[in-house]
Amino acid sequence: MLDSTIDISYWNKELRHKTPQEIIDWALALTDKKIVTTSFGVYSAVLLSTISKQDNDIKVVWCDTLFNTPETYDHAENLIETYNLNVQKYEPLLSKSVVETTIGIPDVTSPKHAEFTEIVKLEPFSRALAEQAPELWFTNIRVRQTEYRKSKDILSWSKDGVLKVSPFYYWSDEDLDAYIVEQNLPKNQFYFDPTKALQNRECGIHFQ
Repeated sequence: MLDSTIDISYWNKELRHKTPQEIIDWALALTDKKIVTTSFGVYSAVLLSTISKQDNDIKVVWCDTLFNTPETYDHAENLIETYNLNVQKYEPLLSKSVVETTIGIPDVTSPKHAEFTEIVKLEPFSRALAEQAPELWFTNIRVRQTEYRKSKDILSWSKDGVLKVSPFYYWSDEDLDAYIVEQNLPKNQFYFDPTKALQNRECGIHFQ
């Protein structure tokens, strides 16, 4: 693993006013064992297009719940083809039809929602981490998204000692929208995650 004595408080201050590209360059030099995760959500093109220019071989871990919108699958296919992404796709061990028959898509207030989330999102992601064994994990979390994410920073440690790097952490939606226009990137306007339902909820992946 990366040296856990890396002073992320120091480096968060050093990286605070660096560009996402500079943050990515700094992090890529730390180890060859790295991944970037994506759900091919609203602003997924921002991180994926940026990082693919700096490391086109990086493993892109996609945990497909099987319950994405058709537009999200189209968006994913477009980005994978455009940037020649090295996608490592993980799906639930149960088929979509079995999940629909036994659990359905429960509301967030339902006692079954936690079980649904575990089956379609958390178990596949745990399997991905176990198989890929990364030391570095690029994410697209940002400070304003949820209460939990406000407590993080550009750099943070996962519970298993993986260094998480969020190059766009301090960017607002307006910043990302401007970047999308400037770079002529696609935006997934029709993304919906049934494990979160609401934008200000966590699905649990970033508690890892």
